[in-house]
Amino acid sequence: MNTSTTPDNAMITQKRWLALYVLCLGDLMIVLDQSIVNVALPSIRTDLGFSQASLAWVVNAYLLTFGGFLLLSGRLGDLLGTKRVFLGGVVSFTIASAVCGLAPSASFLVVGRAVQGLAGASVSAVALALIMGLFSEPGDRAKAMGVFGFVMSGGGAVGVLAGGVLTGLLSWHWIFLVNVPVGVAVLVAARAVLPTDEVVPGSTRLDVPGAVLVTSALMIAVYAVVGGNDAGWASTRTLTLLASAAVLFVAFIVRETKAAAPLVPLRLFKLRNVSVSQVVGVLWAAAMFAWFFLAALYLQQVLGYSALEVGLAFVPTSLVMMFCSLKLSDRLVMKFGIRAPLTVGLALAAASLGLFALAPVDGSFVTDVLPSMVLLGIGAGIAFNPVLLAAMGDVEPHEAGLASGVVNTSFMMGGALGLAVLVAVSDSRTASLAASGSSAVEALHGGLQVAFAVGAVAAALAAVIGGVFLRPQPMATPSEAAGVDAAHSEDECDCEVPCAA
Repeated sequence: MNTSTTPDNAMITQKRWLALYVLCLGDLMIVLDQSIVNVALPSIRTDLGFSQASLAWVVNAYLLTFGGFLLLSGRLGDLLGTKRVFLGGVVSFTIASAVCGLAPSASFLVVGRAVQGLAGASVSAVALALIMGLFSEPGDRAKAMGVFGFVMSGGGAVGVLAGGVLTGLLSWHWIFLVNVPVGVAVLVAARAVLPTDEVVPGSTRLDVPGAVLVTSALMIAVYAVVGGNDAGWASTRTLTLLASAAVLFVAFIVRETKAAAPLVPLRLFKLRNVSVSQVVGVLWAAAMFAWFFLAALYLQQVLGYSALEVGLAFVPTSLVMMFCSLKLSDRLVMKFGIRAPLTVGLALAAASLGLFALAPVDGSFVTDVLPSMVLLGIGAGIAFNPVLLAAMGDVEPHEAGLASGVVNTSFMMGGALGLAVLVAVSDSRTASLAASGSSAVEALHGGLQVAFAVGAVAAALAAVIGGVFLRPQPMATPSEAAGVDAAHSEDECDCEVPCAA
């Protein structure tokens, strides 16, 4: 009898997929809050009396704590239990969202955003590990990663859309308050469907010095990056912060080589796919973060779109990305492996950025915006799944939380650094054009064109590195793998890596 069709197994399978959707909904809240505020910033500034300089802290407070605590949160998931850390993060994020939505002053909002970032790190750092634990069969894992990949990659587009719609139709308060009912629903559902934590007795030792060193290093690095454009990249302040972060990172590495129970076992980075996927992730996130920010800026300040129109302009990207992530990506991975979809997807994303670099100052949506939106949706929808599979595929289950934190950290740091660099490039070109007599709109447009071109290069470089250096395991079901083993020996195999025969 085929046990896979028994009622008990069917119920387990159904519960597993319900758990996936709950985890994705929880992580979607976190991803949304990285981009949902961008369109609402002018309204927030007017209502709460932010200065132009202090307004950046609505974004920076979130990025600082989120980026700083990802590694620590991932390790706590391994030591204390991923479900426990996930639930704690959801509760904290929901409460912080209510504080942000009801904030009576600028300082309240900034503090609330900082707590949101800390709680968001707890959710994001373990969600991927929980999914890897739920799905061990290659076909199901590829499908699950397609769903999660859409959340991580498509969340930025959905955030811009949601921010524009909520701010345009209601008020900026609702970009935060909408998280409250969602957070409560995720909490209730997660308690019911997530598997019970299985923590090994005696494994709860935490490398406190290592945690302090790496968290401090990450927070200082993020602070230096997000403030680099305003302070100047060659300024004493920026260089001192970056040097301090580097010293702390070196001290952290030295600590990890000597610690009996290191926070981050350095052997993790000896795994080729883990290291390569981090480089790909940094470049890919730099291009993606910059695309969302710069595209919204182009639509709003060059073409003159309203906040609501900007949000609606991102609908094609979201829809195409959803289709490719949920219906196409897993099939491509199962048929062609990881490298081909990753390379093609990132190349399409590079083409999307390249098209935006060519968009004119008086561009139209249908001819100059829509093609880029569609291309990015296809590229991101195809590529994100294999990037995640490559990063997590070689990691032992008991270190899945840590690896998940490492993956999220690389995306976070890559996105923050990439956005800062591309904005600096854009500002420099804009200033140069303005000085030469161009109008304000023409100067801004010229700066955006250069930034889009640099982003295209980053995405193309990610495609090349992933295609050349990744050595993923073949994506085959156990029965298919057995058939391969019986059919030919290692000497006759033309798989991406040697077969198990």
